[in-house]
Amino acid sequence: MRVKVCGITNVKDAVLCAELGTDALGFIFYKKSKRFINIENAKKIIVAVPSFTSKVGVFVNESANVINDTALNIGLSHIQLHGDEDQSIVNKIKLPVIKAIRINSKDDFNKVNNFINCKFLLDTYSPNDFGGTGNKFNWNEIPAQIKSKIILSGGIEKDDLNFIFSEIHPEAIDLSSSLEILPGKKDSNKLIDFFTELRQLRGF
Repeated sequence: MRVKVCGITNVKDAVLCAELGTDALGFIFYKKSKRFINIENAKKIIVAVPSFTSKVGVFVNESANVINDTALNIGLSHIQLHGDEDQSIVNKIKLPVIKAIRINSKDDFNKVNNFINCKFLLDTYSPNDFGGTGNKFNWNEIPAQIKSKIILSGGIEKDDLNFIFSEIHPEAIDLSSSLEILPGKKDSNKLIDFFTELRQLRGF
């Protein structure tokens, strides 16, 4: 199970995440987000972390041209679409795509059928925000046939790892607010505790 830490805004947090074993770092280019980062600062962070750490650009209802230009400019490896994008936008993106599906009811799981050629991140629906709420949806309602294929997000904490490992087995998990002191600033102690617990569950 891979781990993505999202909402990265500074070099210190990014380097620590990479040292602890984070598989991917997320950079939010949505200006209304509390964890927004501009292109210049994201580029400074990307060059400071190992090349084998994936760099995911998170966009909300942005044009494909802007997304592709940003990715090329700063060296992103993946694109996460966290708004109301449809398959036509996915088709235009030149990097691997992660499509976020915001879950409010059981019917929302069916939205994965509206897309092809992308990975799916399941997050908690909010009427006011596109993500980063720190709230969980009902994980018990995730259809069995997609559990192993998803990236699970939404309020994941260290104490959730046992349940995630035993009951869901997702391809990856995505964390942000639960590891923060404040939006965009990670708590080093929480990061260390989380990855210590993760390594124990992995058995190494």
